[in-house]
Amino acid sequence: MTADSSATGIPAHVLDRADVREALARHDFGQLFALVRKWAGISYSKIGEACGIKPERVGALARGVGSITSYEKIAQISDALLIPGWMMGLAPRVWECFPRGESLQSLADDRWNGDSSVHRRDFLKAATVGTGFAVGLRLENGRHRVGPHFPAVLRKRTARLRRLDNVLGGGDTFRIYAGEYEATKALIKDGVYSNVTGRELLSVLAEQAQQAGWAAFDAGDHAEAARLYAASRTAAEQASEPLLAGNAFAFLAYQRIQADPAVAVQLATASCEVAGIAAVGSAGALLHERRAWAHAVAGNANETARALDDAQQALMVGGQEPDPDWSAWVDESELQIMAGRCWTELRRPLRAVPILKTVLADFDDAYARDKALYLSWLADSYLNAGEVEESAATVSRALDLTAGVASVRPRQQLSRVLGGLGEYRTVPEVAELFEKVNA
Repeated sequence: MTADSSATGIPAHVLDRADVREALARHDFGQLFALVRKWAGISYSKIGEACGIKPERVGALARGVGSITSYEKIAQISDALLIPGWMMGLAPRVWECFPRGESLQSLADDRWNGDSSVHRRDFLKAATVGTGFAVGLRLENGRHRVGPHFPAVLRKRTARLRRLDNVLGGGDTFRIYAGEYEATKALIKDGVYSNVTGRELLSVLAEQAQQAGWAAFDAGDHAEAARLYAASRTAAEQASEPLLAGNAFAFLAYQRIQADPAVAVQLATASCEVAGIAAVGSAGALLHERRAWAHAVAGNANETARALDDAQQALMVGGQEPDPDWSAWVDESELQIMAGRCWTELRRPLRAVPILKTVLADFDDAYARDKALYLSWLADSYLNAGEVEESAATVSRALDLTAGVASVRPRQQLSRVLGGLGEYRTVPEVAELFEKVNA
């Protein structure tokens, strides 16, 4: 294919390339655009026109300058270049419902060729709404008939959408997750299904409520987060899912931890008790590490150490069933990061700094929100150790990562460290940092 030629999006053989898939998974759109030009011959001007991005910005992104983090723009790129939603952590796109035939072909060709009869903006606006997971469900007396296999399909959809949390903040993802939760709740209310399928739907609903609650918490809406966590607990209990019910308690503990550490400890302890023997593998490790964090904030060093040990043991033991997707991200590195956070909170910098430095050395900048948060604890430990210059440099690095991330948590955590650095404004590195903050 030559540059600026007609196209139907990124050709299948290009999407199948490992480097392209890696760029998509990381939401590294600069790398993606460079690879599309290299392997598909589509110029930056054509990419920019299709995606609603100025050609010069497309070129800048391809050179590694800047990034794209908003959900709306990510969805727009997916639709403009006809990238299936699952490759980018999105729900299936509207156009994926078209048969791979004339209608989709002509639609794509018209968009690339600039046919004025196709209103690309309207198409993209419709596409970003999503298809609605009820598509394809058979109607029975005006109600959706939900078959026994549909909850598994819905759970996979939920897992794909969960990937958005890796790169986007709650301010961008909340309406997506909340919409999924409300749609499932409506399906449970109005659908037709067996008792077994009903329990499976409730299990999915509990997952979705937790994901939406997490996004609300990340965006700073604590009242909505608490409401969704409570709804998740109810759904999990109705579905006879002790592990999910335990995770609802763990989320509540994580939310309450700054306002009332003692209550957070009670909730985190209850999370492990409710989960019972199911608290193994990555899910069990997650519950125990949140118990460790609650104890650390409450100042309970011995209980923190025991909970961290329990988390390690749960991860090593595993269970007979595969780990649920909602806890699959918990691994040895995550447990090390939590240990570093806990020792920072307990003012043990000699323990915290080596752990956090080692883990963060290989932590990808693509996960900007999480890396900024973890760097804030490293900066805090440096400050506790009297390493003022290192603390200032670490805060500066974290601030760079937070640019454009729709999450309140990194800034809140960094504000605490900046408050501690305030008395060292005569130190050149600290003075430079405050100039950056106030710019």
